[in-house]
Amino acid sequence: MTTAPQPIALPVTAVTCLEDRAHVERAVVLELEAGVQRLRLGPVSAMAVDRTLHAELTADHPAAVLDVRITRSWTPRGPLPDTDDDSALRRRVHTLEEERLALAQRRDRLQARRDLLGRIATDLLREIGEGAGSGETDGPRWARELDRVDEERGSCGEQLRAAEARLAALVDEIGEAQRALHVSEDEPAELVGHIELTVETAVAGPVGLRLSHLIPCALWRPAYRAVLDGDSLTLETDAMVWQRTGEDWSDVRLTLSTARSALATDPPRLGEDRLTLTDRSVAERRTVDIELREEEIGTLGPSPVLGLPGVDDGGEARVLRSPAQVSVPSDGHAHRVPLSAFTTAAHSEYACSPELSPLVTRVVRFDNLAGHALLAGPVDLVRDSGFSGRGTLDFTAPGAPVELAFGSCDDHRVVRHAEESRDSTGMTQRTVMTRTIRLHLSRFSAPGEQGDQVVALRERLPISEVSAVEVRMREEACSPAPDAVDAEGIARWDVTLPPNGHRTLTLVYELSASAKVTGL
Repeated sequence: MTTAPQPIALPVTAVTCLEDRAHVERAVVLELEAGVQRLRLGPVSAMAVDRTLHAELTADHPAAVLDVRITRSWTPRGPLPDTDDDSALRRRVHTLEEERLALAQRRDRLQARRDLLGRIATDLLREIGEGAGSGETDGPRWARELDRVDEERGSCGEQLRAAEARLAALVDEIGEAQRALHVSEDEPAELVGHIELTVETAVAGPVGLRLSHLIPCALWRPAYRAVLDGDSLTLETDAMVWQRTGEDWSDVRLTLSTARSALATDPPRLGEDRLTLTDRSVAERRTVDIELREEEIGTLGPSPVLGLPGVDDGGEARVLRSPAQVSVPSDGHAHRVPLSAFTTAAHSEYACSPELSPLVTRVVRFDNLAGHALLAGPVDLVRDSGFSGRGTLDFTAPGAPVELAFGSCDDHRVVRHAEESRDSTGMTQRTVMTRTIRLHLSRFSAPGEQGDQVVALRERLPISEVSAVEVRMREEACSPAPDAVDAEGIARWDVTLPPNGHRTLTLVYELSASAKVTGL
């Protein structure tokens, strides 16, 4: 068996990036001799997962992989270089450190001298006070001594301020030099991996090798950029890729997947669930216990993902591919990779739900024409005036409608007032709860602004799930009546406001319950 003396380069050619790891593929053409050979390939990242290592050969003649494994070698850090071998940058850092040490000592001496002069001035003033009290009159000498001490204190203070200023500048220079030294003279990784490959071929000749494995410290998340230009919208789909695997990905075919390989594939265990029937008591037959609750409207959207927040793919693994080869360095920073873009017609409206928020928001609706599902992620919103903020895009299937909010309108105000009253009828003993909701909508326009503005206001009515409770909207008391009420109890008004106009809308509905209902 022959052994190759030098390692053979094994570059990364394709990467499938998962939620919290990556599947790396490497390819190379080997010139093999007939018989059994042991090859050493690499270097590769030492974080490669051994049990996922897989190698296969492609050739016109019989060839097989007998064994493949990864070996790791530890290279300890060498001793510090001698002074004569130091770089100019390292010498600069050493010089600045010496100057800082000397300057710190000078600052300490100046501070001590300034404190001593302060004590001398105090003693001199006390001596002058005592002499003047005992009848001594030596004014010229006292004046000379005070002037000399003040002059010395002023000179010492100026030198101390100059030393402190230079010391602060030295600290900044040393920090910049050390950062430059760290970048320019960064030592290589200490732990390096190599692939030990044993192959057997019938005849000598070129053989293609394809090797793959999993590696941690790599992940991706979707990101979007929506540009609104009049009635058209352009949506760009990108992928933010991070990796710190120890080796750069240069000109690789990048595939992005939402598959969660870390989750177990075993089906859940089925436990026994017994259902029993019991007779209701007399008190339970006489009363109907109800409660008011908030219920989110269910859709065919994404299902919640347990554990660490990841890519929301709607419960089905999605695969996206970069249209061109990309390069992602191993620096741990986020790198934006373009995936797709499309332009479509968009319908926009000004909408407000006063029960949730008093703001009037511009909402844009369009269809997903990207050709793939839009995964949940952040979206940068761009309008005619430039970047206007950042929103969130929910999971959207191909061809499904998309809804984006492009910020609030500061020239609109909405005020909501709600009133409630209760009454009981004498004959049927039914409890009637009447709720009155008033919405005050105002528009503040700039001087010279023209044109009406349509605002869609939405208010909800409760939905009863039991026949003992009835909900009825009193259309004769509403001013005006809602333009539409959907099956979920959402009432909608399309209000037209002129410049500096205002409107008041009133919604009145009743909740009627029989006497045996409790909890209302």
